Amino acid sequence: MDIISSPKNEKIKELVKLQNAKGRKKAGMYLLEGEHLVEEAIKEKAPIELIVVSSNRLEDYQLLLSRTNAQLLVVSQEVFQKLSMTETTQGILAVVEIVKQEALPQNGRMIVLDAVQDPGNLGTIVRTADAAGFDAVILGTGTVDLYNDKVLRSMQGSHFHIPVFQADLQEYLPFLKSKGVQVAVTALHSDSKDYTILQGATDVAIVVGNEGQGVSDDVIDLADVVIIIPMFGKAESLNVAIASALLMYKTKETKE
Repeated sequence: MDIISSPKNEKIKELVKLQNAKGRKKAGMYLLEGEHLVEEAIKEKAPIELIVVSSNRLEDYQLLLSRTNAQLLVVSQEVFQKLSMTETTQGILAVVEIVKQEALPQNGRMIVLDAVQDPGNLGTIVRTADAAGFDAVILGTGTVDLYNDKVLRSMQGSHFHIPVFQADLQEYLPFLKSKGVQVAVTALHSDSKDYTILQGATDVAIVVGNEGQGVSDDVIDLADVVIIIPMFGKAESLNVAIASALLMYKTKETKE
């Protein structure tokens, strides 16, 4: 079996480019690292182009590799370290095709992100939307790249279970409103309603905003209702991922 041992190998150079958003966009592929995430990709029949395994871990992954027909690339520990984006590697990663976006959803429960920039927050929101049984996650302009390695680790494979879309909120939110979807924006506003108003909502787009600036004024202007989560202590605000979880699960409660 051939083992690639040089970091200067042309194939390795191409894979390294997938560590940044520009390279991912150009290639139409991303890196998914770690046993659990690769296993999830295989289970969900994701479009895996290639699986890369460190030579010292090849025997450990024989059973997992038997579950896929994806091409296998075995590399030295040194080369794998160059491809890895974690401090402690598990010695396996997949190169996965970025699936082309389908038509944006016209109804259902959606969580909409207006320039959320922290990778951990985005990943947690997608994972929570998956757990809450939401229909879609919508990423507005300025939101961190979905295929950022920290986002992927935080999502834990949930992007295989729930559709995630990119959209221009200035165009998409008015479209949703025309389809009868309620646009509920989180903001501290003179006429903000308590978040319990979301209880039992079925066709709703909940908009959360940037960690520092919140939802932009232009997006607030498109809201059907502005909502807040009450603060009972001295904190000024909640983390956006925590707030999103409370809001999403509130829609799943049935009205008495």
